[in-house]
Amino acid sequence: MSEVIQEKRLPACPVEVTLTLISNKWKVLILRDLLPGAKRFGELKKSIGTVTQKVLTAQLREMEASGLLTRTVYAEVPPRVEYALTELGSSLKPVLDAMQAWGSDYQAKH
Repeated sequence: MSEVIQEKRLPACPVEVTLTLISNKWKVLILRDLLPGAKRFGELKKSIGTVTQKVLTAQLREMEASGLLTRTVYAEVPPRVEYALTELGSSLKPVLDAMQAWGSDYQAKH
């Protein structure tokens, strides 16, 4: 369990725990983009689009602290950094799949 979440008391409601970890659209989009595999910062920024570098960096740091992803720095010139989902982060796939199915259904009806 992460230091960030452990420092705070976990909510009693399991739904609220999940929302605490993926509390905004940026985190959900980061999860979506990392499900197929590791990506570099620039790839994430380009894929997500309207997120600022500052916000994306902050979201990635929070997700790393929560244990949802890992950040790997390669000793190269220039340095290469990749982000990948942990097993915990990958376990959110059914949640994202359900959100996608619901969103598709909603789009079709509206």
